Amino acid sequence: MRAHIVTLPGDGVGPEVTAAAVAVLDAVAAHYDHHFHFEEHQIGGCAIDATGEPLPAASLEACKAADAVLLGAVGGPKWSDPNAPVRPEQGLLALRAALGVYANLRPLQVHPALAELSPLKNEKLKNVDVLFVRELTGGAYFGAKTRTIDTATDECKYTVAEVERVTRRAFELARERHKHVTSVDKANVLETSRLWRSTVQRVAAEFPDVKLEHQLVDSMAMLLLTQPGKYDVVVTENLFGDILTDEAAALAGSLGLLPSASLGEGKGGLYEPIHGSAPDIAGKGVANPTGAILSAAMLLRHSLGLEEEASTVEAAVADVLERGPHTRDIGGSAGTKDVLEAVLAAIDEHACNAAAFLRWGRACG
Repeated sequence: MRAHIVTLPGDGVGPEVTAAAVAVLDAVAAHYDHHFHFEEHQIGGCAIDATGEPLPAASLEACKAADAVLLGAVGGPKWSDPNAPVRPEQGLLALRAALGVYANLRPLQVHPALAELSPLKNEKLKNVDVLFVRELTGGAYFGAKTRTIDTATDECKYTVAEVERVTRRAFELARERHKHVTSVDKANVLETSRLWRSTVQRVAAEFPDVKLEHQLVDSMAMLLLTQPGKYDVVVTENLFGDILTDEAAALAGSLGLLPSASLGEGKGGLYEPIHGSAPDIAGKGVANPTGAILSAAMLLRHSLGLEEEASTVEAAVADVLERGPHTRDIGGSAGTKDVLEAVLAAIDEHACNAAAFLRWGRACG
């Protein structure tokens, strides 16, 4: 397979973790006889500094033409003034809207070797395997905004079509998992949530084999900490999803572990770790590349249709989480390069064994 992948390293630790993800994709290409062409562009604070725009036209056009986009992170103290007319986050929101990636997939699993890092008791972490499906291009983040000296408004607006498409994606994914969807809203207070709930209920009738339950967002925030093993696929609107997925990340032990995929109607997608730019550790070589590497695995699966390759990367990461080395955010002292080299070695091992089984029916010696 040949694929054209645009990278947007961005700010802070973004370039470091993106480089690790690219190295993993190069290793996969070498083992499985693919050719991945990478084209780097700017987004976020670095783009503002270079061009005055958080998403330069050249970056956007390249992303539109690519088979997939791999993003690092945006933002940092240099550009953190909320009153500034141009901010890094505007580039990310504009990119999501332009690419039409309305469904943000954030898988959450708790690796047994890291369970002690979670603030929850270990017995509550058994069998935690949740896929969050966050609506990504509607709601308060994209609604009309006003500001006067003493008032401000942020419009939260959803259409039936927007809710339908992300709900169908959630139910389709649930059919491939444990056939259970939890829809999160605030239907006891918000009109948008009442529209959300009625639409989800109607779409659910198309999937009689999938169980549906509704939860209010405040209750869900509690339940994620008290009964996280109960949930399979969780679908919710943009703002609620942003908050709940960061809360859930604490269960895994670190934001640095978790990937995400933002998908639209086509094969193309936007892939990024859920962590921010971490300016306090930028340039020190200590950032955890796991989230970015697992985002690359999601890219292989969802945009390129390479399931075996994606599984190989995920198995390699699981091996490294089990035996180390670990970065300091998960209790170790290793650097980004150390973790990357360990993952690459594990990919070599898994890919070699897979090829040997196909050829000779035995693993590599």
